[in-house]
Amino acid sequence: MPLALVTGGSAGLGRALAHGLADAGWTVIADGRDADRLAAAADRPGIVAIPGDVSDTDHRAALVAAVRERGPLDLLVHNASTLGPLRGDTRLPRLADVTVDDLQHVWRHNLGAPLVLTTQLLPDLRAAGGILLAISSDAAVEHYEGWGLYGASKAGLDHIALTFAAENPEITSYAVDPGDMRTQMHADAFPGEDISDRPLPESVVPHLLALLAERPASGRYRAREFSLRADIVRALQGVV
Repeated sequence: MPLALVTGGSAGLGRALAHGLADAGWTVIADGRDADRLAAAADRPGIVAIPGDVSDTDHRAALVAAVRERGPLDLLVHNASTLGPLRGDTRLPRLADVTVDDLQHVWRHNLGAPLVLTTQLLPDLRAAGGILLAISSDAAVEHYEGWGLYGASKAGLDHIALTFAAENPEITSYAVDPGDMRTQMHADAFPGEDISDRPLPESVVPHLLALLAERPASGRYRAREFSLRADIVRALQGVV
C-alpha cells in the first residue's frame, strides 16, 4: 500500500487528510506538536502517530527513520504551519510591527522545516516517483492587512515546493490553496468572529484526493478545481 507523511496531522486539514488517505488504503505517518490530540487523530488502522515539532532536528530525524522503515515514500504533505505572533488583542500584526523574532519564528516553521525535511526525504521521493504537496493559502498571492508575514511564508513555501519539482523531474509537486475552512487557526486569526459558515476541513479532502489521483503537471492549484469520482476513489489504491 502507498505511504504518506503528513505534517500537522493532529487537527484541522492535516487530520482530515490523514483520515482520508488511511480510509483509501494508505499508510500514513502523521506528526503534531500536541501528543494527546495526535493520538486521538490516529484513531484508525493505517495511521502511525509520531508526536513532535517539525522544526526540531531530532523530530525530523525520527520522521525520516519512520519513513525508511516503511518506504518508499509516495507522498510528502507539508501541512504544519504557524500564523505567527498574535498581539495583545490576538490580532495579526501589520508588517511594520513585525519583529526579527517574529520573522525567524515563522520562517523556521513555515519555510525552514519543510525545506530541510524535503531535502532529507528527497532520495525517498525520487525513488518512488512521489508527490510533494504543500498546503498553501490565498494569502500567498493576495494581500490582506495583518497577513503579510504569514502570506510571505506561504508564497515562499509555494516557490520551494515547485522548485523541487523543477530540479527533480522524477517527482511531482503541488502548492494547493484549500480555501477558507472552519479551523482553530482560522478562529485564532479572526477572534470573536463567527466562522461557522466556513466549510469543515473534511470537505476539502475529496478534492485533494482527486488531485492526487488525477496527477496533473506540477503547479499551483486551488483544491476545488478537482472533483472526486468513483473511478478516482478506486484508483487511489495505486495512485503513485
